[in-house]
Amino acid sequence: MRKLLLTAAISLVMPCTAFAGADFVEGNKTFAADAELGATLTTGNTDTSSYKARLDMKHELGNWENQYLFEGLYKEDTDEVTAKRFFVGVQGDYQINDRSYLFANTNYELDPFTGYDFTSTTSAGYGHRFIDNADTSLKAEIGPGYIYQRLDTETALIEGYESTDSVVAHGVVNFETKISDSSKFQQRFVADWGDKLDARSETSLTASIVGALAMKFAVVVRYNSEPLEGKESTDTETNMTLLYSF
Repeated sequence: MRKLLLTAAISLVMPCTAFAGADFVEGNKTFAADAELGATLTTGNTDTSSYKARLDMKHELGNWENQYLFEGLYKEDTDEVTAKRFFVGVQGDYQINDRSYLFANTNYELDPFTGYDFTSTTSAGYGHRFIDNADTSLKAEIGPGYIYQRLDTETALIEGYESTDSVVAHGVVNFETKISDSSKFQQRFVADWGDKLDARSETSLTASIVGALAMKFAVVVRYNSEPLEGKESTDTETNMTLLYSF
């Protein structure tokens, strides 16, 4: 399993080197991406492994800006899997003017340790850039959404139902600022509020190492106001990863 995950992680990062670090531009098309990779391995008296991978791609075409996000987390302790999370998200933004845009997105998350087989969220609405300059950006999004969650077999037997769904109010706040010529701070908060509150906060600090290679430290907090039986309301995740921009 470790060899398989390590091979997948390397294959994720290798395409980055082929582009040697700059945006791809063809006519009015622009493509850019950030790839992250982190791993921790210990052997001997303690036998653990941890892998974190993320690929964030953006594609601009005229008034449209599309974003594609892939995340994966895997942890193993003495041959026992202790964490496994996979996330795929797609969002399209249509620019109304320099400050305002309309958005539509869909996300799919697999995290068996929450008691759900998967969670699917779709939303659309209005976004606005309150600050947008070379050093600082602040934008927010709000709109209606729909969330569907399917329980795993064991949890479904305990809870007495197989799935749950809800119309939600979807909101996002994303703040990013330059600390120095080689570092930046980012705070992103996402919330879906319907029959319950599902929220995610990511606080990160990125520092350039050399060229397009950087080090990223991030703290992720996930909150569920009504967790399933035997589950916690809050999950936290602390990561140190290498980031390559291309």
